[in-house]
Formats: sequence, C-alpha cells, structure tokens
Amino acid sequence: MDGIERISRRLAEDAQAEIDRVLSGAKAKAEETAQRYKAQAEAEEKELGERGERAAAEREERLVSMAQMESRKILLAARQEMVEKAYALALDRLSKLPEARYVSVLTDLLVQASSTGKEEAVFSAKDQKVGKMALSKANAKPGLNLTLSKDTADIRGGFLLRDKNVEVNCAFETLVRLARAETSGAVAKTLFP
Repeated sequence: MDGIERISRRLAEDAQAEIDRVLSGAKAKAEETAQRYKAQAEAEEKELGERGERAAAEREERLVSMAQMESRKILLAARQEMVEKAYALALDRLSKLPEARYVSVLTDLLVQASSTGKEEAVFSAKDQKVGKMALSKANAKPGLNLTLSKDTADIRGGFLLRDKNVEVNCAFETLVRLARAETSGAVAKTLFP
C-alpha cells in the first residue's frame, strides 16, 4: 500500500499545487480587476466632480447674468419714470405760467399754427379769458383774423385751431408729447449724465 499511498499523496499534492496555482491566479486577476474598477471609479468620481463644478460655475454665471439684466431693467424703468415725471412737471409748469407769459406763449402759438388766418380757436373753459387776450394780440399781426369759439376743449392748456374740417391740435399735452419724441434722449442725458 505504500505505493498507493505515495500515489495518493502525490495526487493530493499535485491537486493542492494546482488549486494553489489557480487560486493565486484568481486572486491576482481579482486584485487586478479590483484595481481597474477602483481606478475607473476614481476617474468617474473626478469627472463627475469636475462636471459638477463646471455646472455650478455655469449656473452661477447664468444667475449673475440674470441678476445684472434684472438690475438694468429696474434701473431703466426708474430712469423712464424720472423722464416721465420731468415731462409731467414741464406740462404742469407750462399750464401754470404767470398770466402775461401764458398769453405771450399762446399768442406765439396762434401765429405759428394759423395757416389761413381765419381759423377758430377753442380753449379750455379756464383759459377763455387768456385766450381772448392772446387772440387779440395775434390778430394785431397782419393777415390774421382769428375768432374765439364758443366751444371749450377738455385740455390743460393751449388750444385747438379749427378751420372747416381741419383741426390743429396745439393743446399743451399734445405739444409736450410731440416734444418728448424728439427730446427724450437729451432729457435722459441731462437727468442721468
């Protein structure tokens, strides 16, 4: 039995050596696979971190840009409001000129606005008296024979000049609105140098 035992032992030793060799190879392969996956996981983690940082930076940049745009819109709205107030103040001051100056302004406007010299001037109810005075001064100019209308206009100041089917609107509100279209840039520059 000595030979069978030796053969059995030899087979067992060979089997054990083969098992050790296979296990050693498997362990090495497992270690290599683990290292490869660990390196891949670290690379993906780094890439995700960088992507997250880039995304956060881009989001921050967008938010800052949106905040700046909103700030500019608010500033522009405030400036537009101030320009609007400047024109409202101009209209208010124009409507409240001292009587002599007011009559002079109306007279000049009547002379400039008249095309035939025979129009009818319509004033607001409050401006009937100064309107008569302005018409009297305007009619002193050669070629003018303007008349005062019995009608009144719902305007703050100025007048409407009628000749048959033609009406020239010289209401202060209209004149200020028309002047605004031409002067708003200069007014804004003056208000906000």
